[in-house]
Amino acid sequence: MPLNAAQKAQMETGKGFIAALDQSGGSTPKALSLYGVMPEDYDGDAAMFQAMHDMRARIILADDFTSEKVIGAILFERTMDATINGKPVAQVLWEDRHVVPFLKIDKGLEETAQDVQLLKPMPELDALLTRAAAAGIFGTKERSVIHEANANGIEAVVAQQFEVARAVCAAGLVPIIEPEVNIHSKSKAEAEAMLAEALMKYTNTLNADQLIMLKLTIPEHAGIYDALADHANVLQVVALSGGYSTDEACARLSQNHKMIASFSRALTEGLNVSMTDAEFNKALGTNINKIYEASVA
Repeated sequence: MPLNAAQKAQMETGKGFIAALDQSGGSTPKALSLYGVMPEDYDGDAAMFQAMHDMRARIILADDFTSEKVIGAILFERTMDATINGKPVAQVLWEDRHVVPFLKIDKGLEETAQDVQLLKPMPELDALLTRAAAAGIFGTKERSVIHEANANGIEAVVAQQFEVARAVCAAGLVPIIEPEVNIHSKSKAEAEAMLAEALMKYTNTLNADQLIMLKLTIPEHAGIYDALADHANVLQVVALSGGYSTDEACARLSQNHKMIASFSRALTEGLNVSMTDAEFNKALGTNINKIYEASVA
């Protein structure tokens, strides 16, 4: 299945950032509590996920959530399967907001070994990729975590990520490879140097038609991922906020001129369920502007 040419062009050359709207089961209660929806406000998982969907729908329909500044958005599987005002979410994103839709496909993380956390098995990956393509999804995202500069662990993370990436490419989608380096790592800079080297080694093994994106922690040494951003197989290198505040994440990102943002918590910072639509749109618009300016700096 050929890639959507307009979506591919937007990912390559569009000015803006990718919104991460893909909190899953484990991180949903915290994300909701920051939004002012407490555990006592919902009863059971179904109600919790509905509250999360209502928050995401409010973000997607907000005045400033358009391709002028937001070029892509990463969805949770439940969000892909849901609707906004009766229309599938991926269609709302692309047809109404001109924002390219992506899907989080990983099933969480394994326990820490060799100072890293690998992806859990994804036995239903092929079926999920087929559904995603049919729903109009452009690409995927899969997250591993690197805690310290352990060469064997980092090699294992990157090897596994590229194995998944090849399956995603074969399904006609573009994988966002996300080997997050823990911002609290005692060896963060060393881990990032090892990661940059491993990513380049594996990227060089791709065929010309196997396009990828990279989602990486904002590095200690600005520009360390520039060579990857320039690689013919890499559409875009995006940055995760990783627990930094919006201001710190944007300040760090602005020093990396070939990375754009893909923030989640930083995007929703300060939003509250009790806000009027005008208040919500103003607060979200302020966050969007900050992240956009850092992305195009």
